[in-house]
Amino acid sequence: MAKHRQNQSLYRLAGYAALIEQYDLDVIPNWHTSMVTIRGTHRIDSLGGIIKEVYPFRYWPGETLGDHLEFALKYDGTNLAILASLFQKVSEDDFLDYVCSKPTGKYARRLWFFYEFLTGKILPLDDLNRGNYIDLLESDAYYTVEPAHKVRRQRINNNLPGERRFCPTIRRTDILRDFETKELHTRCQQVVSRYAPELLKRALSYLYTKETKSSYEIERITPSSTRTERFIALLQLAEQEDFCRKPRLIDLQNRIVDVRFQDPDYRMTQNYVGQTVAWQREHIHFVAPKPDDLAGLMEGFIATHKRMEAGAVPPVIQAAAIAYGFVFLHPFEDGNGRIHRFLIHNILARRGFTPESVMFPISAVMLKNPSDYDASLDAFSRLLMPLVEYTLEQDGRLTVHNDTAIWYRYIDLTTQAEALFRFIDQTIDTELADELAFLANYDAAKRAIQNTVDMPDRQIDLFIRFCLQNNGRLSARKRASQFDHLTDEEIDAMEQAVQFPERSS
Repeated sequence: MAKHRQNQSLYRLAGYAALIEQYDLDVIPNWHTSMVTIRGTHRIDSLGGIIKEVYPFRYWPGETLGDHLEFALKYDGTNLAILASLFQKVSEDDFLDYVCSKPTGKYARRLWFFYEFLTGKILPLDDLNRGNYIDLLESDAYYTVEPAHKVRRQRINNNLPGERRFCPTIRRTDILRDFETKELHTRCQQVVSRYAPELLKRALSYLYTKETKSSYEIERITPSSTRTERFIALLQLAEQEDFCRKPRLIDLQNRIVDVRFQDPDYRMTQNYVGQTVAWQREHIHFVAPKPDDLAGLMEGFIATHKRMEAGAVPPVIQAAAIAYGFVFLHPFEDGNGRIHRFLIHNILARRGFTPESVMFPISAVMLKNPSDYDASLDAFSRLLMPLVEYTLEQDGRLTVHNDTAIWYRYIDLTTQAEALFRFIDQTIDTELADELAFLANYDAAKRAIQNTVDMPDRQIDLFIRFCLQNNGRLSARKRASQFDHLTDEEIDAMEQAVQFPERSS
């Protein structure tokens, strides 16, 4: 016990960690936690997705609110949700004293802007009339919009990717930087450029169907042929119009769900994602925003989508922020997951990331890697759920008792952006490349078979299908029932033509 107390006295929390403890904030933990040691050297540990960094004593910022706020921005990054929670509790006079002590300091100006941005309050301070404009977020550390909006009051370049009602952040991690250097857009173009337009057209028909079935299958739904065709028709419109508008989102939901579960507007009831584990026992995985908060959140969500698109945010980053932001807001009773995956296609197509008229089935990769997809969703819900106070009635009605809007409004979606890049990377190399290669090989096999035996197309297709079902060989039973008119030499030559990799299932 004495040794434990001694270890505690060696380290002091700094930045967000110190403020969370001092003001007793109930928050989603920041991705980076800072401590300062009385003696010892700098070190970094990683535990449960959170980086814990210990600094030598010379880094100790001081004891005041302003000291730790500046340290937080400098070393822990910008966490809007924690700042918003903190500003609800700090004394306005204490915060004013800090800003007035260094009114032209770059950290004080940023924090002054954040205070008014997050609280909606205007502090009794005059606008600044001198000094250079500074960026609100460091563009080498965060994905930002360009050009930024100049805010004369604090002489700030507001380059936030969103606005007050909904503003996700995505950090430029090493993983995301590496993906940017891979130039997946160019690689996708290169894969497609190897094939003739006619083959691409045939491949696209299959890929539309595969994406549709995979998106439904993720939710363990077998769609009717009518719903399948409707979803395919929507995917074909993905590059032509912006679906991230309220009327189009509602229309989208109405088209992809059972007619009995169509919503005329955003939901007016509390929804959640749960799993029955025993009689009258439900395990709640995720609780969506309260209905009363939803209208404002969705207005901010759509405004942020427009801001990111106009602000040249990279397409995959925008797709991650909007698609995952949508599924976490969960604005409808049904269909949220399918719309979430549809929005990925919509944004990537409209931003020119995918080649014109080409769609690749990301949902198929998600379906093949369910633990990775679940982890991308769980990365937020796992941290959110301890903060949601709710009761669940026996009839399945769930009621949220505390204010939760802040956690959906200011989400860090870095993990989700990394996951989406991985899914896209795999989709290009497997689902897209494999399908195109399969069709090219299929055509070559048909030509080779036709040169061996002049048979109708239907018979050639049947022969290839039977061989693919039997490891490249025609079974004795199928030969006897369908191809008994062919010689052994002809069968051998035709089987040789079918020795190519099969299409991904």
